[in-house]
Amino acid sequence: MSPKMLFLLPALLFSITLVQGQEVFPRMVGETSAGTTVALPLAPHEGYTVVAVAFGKKAEPLLEAWYAPAYARFVAKSGLFAGDYQAELFLVPLFTGANRAAYGATMNKLRKEVDPDIARRVLFVKEGAAELIAALGLTDKDIPYFFVLDSQGRVLERVQGAYTVERLEALEAPMLN
Repeated sequence: MSPKMLFLLPALLFSITLVQGQEVFPRMVGETSAGTTVALPLAPHEGYTVVAVAFGKKAEPLLEAWYAPAYARFVAKSGLFAGDYQAELFLVPLFTGANRAAYGATMNKLRKEVDPDIARRVLFVKEGAAELIAALGLTDKDIPYFFVLDSQGRVLERVQGAYTVERLEALEAPMLN
């Protein structure tokens, strides 16, 4: 075996391991405020999907703070390299326990107060929230979680917490490679 092949073989094996080890985003089905049913991850499609998930009352304002900058970057394509990739964006509030009663009120509030293009990207998941929380490894109900999925539904990046430019750029990074 040539020295070049000996050098490339470990890199190839490492990259295969990374691809095989990538977490696949669990299937979730929800309803938009317009009444459309959406299943995530999206069926194999071109581009990426950014999914934001929150399940606690304290996480709600943090998630709302992400709406405008995430929409601007991933959908409206404002940013230096934003035109270099195709991305869908979904914001997913999960309702658990006593918060399940807020499902309808939250959806109605969204219909009235949020731009329709943003509202169609908010996915309300009513059933199986506890299972999704466990499957995604969400441990802190007071913060939102963000996932970048490839066209096959594999998780490429995971970011959590309040909005910062650095976190937004971390979400964008795998789409630029």
